[in-house]
Amino acid sequence: MSLPDARTSPTEETPRWVSAAATIGSFVALLWVIELVDTVMNNRLDAEGVRPRETDGLLGIVFAPLLHAGWGHLAANTLPALVLGFLILLSGLRTWLGVTAIVWVVGGVGTWLTGQDHSVHIGASVLVFGWLVYLLVRGFFSGKVGQIALGVVILVMYGGILWGVLPGQEGISWQGHLFGAIGGGIAAWLLAQRAASEPRAPQRDPMVW
Repeated sequence: MSLPDARTSPTEETPRWVSAAATIGSFVALLWVIELVDTVMNNRLDAEGVRPRETDGLLGIVFAPLLHAGWGHLAANTLPALVLGFLILLSGLRTWLGVTAIVWVVGGVGTWLTGQDHSVHIGASVLVFGWLVYLLVRGFFSGKVGQIALGVVILVMYGGILWGVLPGQEGISWQGHLFGAIGGGIAAWLLAQRAASEPRAPQRDPMVW
C-alpha cells in the first residue's frame, strides 16, 4: 500500500495588511485612552511634554508624542496617523518600529534644542510628519518604482500639511513638525542603507519526505 507524499508548506500566517491595521489601530487607540486619562486628571499630563532646554523637559521627548492638547488636537492627528502608519506597517513591524524610533528621537531632541523658551510641546503630529516624509522619499533611496509611485500619491493627498514645518500659526509646534520631518528623511536613508547591506535570503524549494 502506497502512502501519499507529504510536503512541507509555509505556515499559515495572518495577512500583513490585517497585522498592519491591528497594530496601528492599537497604537492610535492607546492615544485616545491616554487622552481620556489626561481629561480625568484635569489635563495635568500635558505638562509632561518637551520643555525646551530644561533638564526636566528632556523626559518629555519620551512622552510628548503620546499627549494631546484636547480631543480636537487628537482627532486632527488620528486619520493621518492611521493611514500613514498603516502604509509603513505594510513593510513590516520592524520597519515601522525603526522609522518611528528615529522620528521620535530626532523630533524630540530637535524640538528640545530649538523650541521657544517656557513652552511645552506635545502631540503625535511629530510622528505624522516623520511618517509622511519617510513615505515620500524612501523610494528615491531604495530605487523601487512602486515606492516612488506611492510617494507621489501620498504627496497629492497629504503634501499640503508640509507647510506646517514653517513658523506661523500661534500655538503650533512647527519645530516638532520640522524635526519630525527631518527624522523621517533620516529614517528613509538609514533603512535603505541597511536593506542594501543585508544579504538576500536563498530561495527554498519544498521538501518531500
